[in-house]
Amino acid sequence: MSVEPKMPKCWRKESKPHKFCPGCGHGLALKALGMAIDELGIQDKVVFGCDIGCSLLAWDFFDVDIVQTHHGRTTPVITGLKRANPDLIGIAYMGDGGGYAIGSQHLVNAATRNEKITAILVNNTNYGMTGGQMAPTTLPNQKTETSPYGRSIEETGYPTQGPEMVAAIARDEAYAARGTVANMRQLKGFFKKALQNQIDGNGFSFVEVLSTCPTNWRTDAKGTWKYLEEEMTKFFKVGEFKTPAAKGEQS
Repeated sequence: MSVEPKMPKCWRKESKPHKFCPGCGHGLALKALGMAIDELGIQDKVVFGCDIGCSLLAWDFFDVDIVQTHHGRTTPVITGLKRANPDLIGIAYMGDGGGYAIGSQHLVNAATRNEKITAILVNNTNYGMTGGQMAPTTLPNQKTETSPYGRSIEETGYPTQGPEMVAAIARDEAYAARGTVANMRQLKGFFKKALQNQIDGNGFSFVEVLSTCPTNWRTDAKGTWKYLEEEMTKFFKVGEFKTPAAKGEQS
């Protein structure tokens, strides 16, 4: 008897198996997102934007309207689509380079303007597609192709902490959280809250996802999850950093 793999109904079966490296966390992040879309019943309203980088390989994951953008420009493209058609559920999907480096200004301004979209950023502490260079999220002392002796805080500063930043600059109606592919149930819950905040017309929602990159980390299966759960979560705290205030409590 064959067992049919359980996958979100909003996924495109024709595009599976996916194109990500073995052990990459993007597939898990997209599965959690797909389950959230299914449970909210919003598949026919979703427009999904994917950035350049590893996130680009999500272009055919979902049976929804999809747009590929220039590097770092997913957030403003989805913002424009949402403003033109407020009934859409706009999702901007990007990596840490697209969101915290070349596209950081878009993320910051979308949050301060309280754009009614949902931004999802996958953090694997390096530039995965281009060979494993240092990223804004590279951990202190972490070795990469461009930091062979480890990231120097004195020279490059501390890793970007996006949800904390969004929580500090966004309006009361915003939502900001950080999840991990090591806890799919919690991650799906964060996605549902972020999308529901958009459905309710409240404002900007942001979820960072701690993810794995064994190809560039040069880790085996056990070492990959150990690095995620022990090293990454030591610096990047998992949880909710901003939840929408009740209507009568907004400043």
